[in-house]
Amino acid sequence: MRAIRVASAALLGVTALTLSAPAAVAKGDNDVTPFGFSVLPSTIAPGGQVALLLERDHGGCKGSATVTSGVFDTITIPPRKSQATVVVDWDARPGAVYRVTFTCDGVNGSTGLTISGLRPLDPTPVPLEPDRGVHAGEGGSLAGFDAKELGMGALLIVGSVGAAYYFSRRRGGEDGA
Repeated sequence: MRAIRVASAALLGVTALTLSAPAAVAKGDNDVTPFGFSVLPSTIAPGGQVALLLERDHGGCKGSATVTSGVFDTITIPPRKSQATVVVDWDARPGAVYRVTFTCDGVNGSTGLTISGLRPLDPTPVPLEPDRGVHAGEGGSLAGFDAKELGMGALLIVGSVGAAYYFSRRRGGEDGA
């Protein structure tokens, strides 16, 4: 009977940890192409540079590939090449997700490119103001989670560990001890 209690407590703990993990969000993109494609990084600041990657290893894209988006100029990846780089427009809206469409041999596939709120360093230097200090410690949350989500996750984990400990240490008269 003791083994059943320990196994139940372990199962309860694993279940609590599983439920406290963030849920995956499905994008709803059903782009199935005979070639692979991606944009790296998938989140970029306005004015930043992204790599457009095209997988040609399995023969799904033999000709030139055209990559279009509303956030950079149209670019062509020639045959026998599998990548290109492009600079994101400086006027891209922070927080927006722009669609990047890859077209090769008459087949289209698309993915999203998220624009962050940060801007890369401008090549023109800006004079510093010596009488103003740094505003450190201001900010929102950790990795997109707010305090409520973090607190609930911690509460679930602590509760499951406490329940596992309680049930593993509890002694009853039903096991003959």
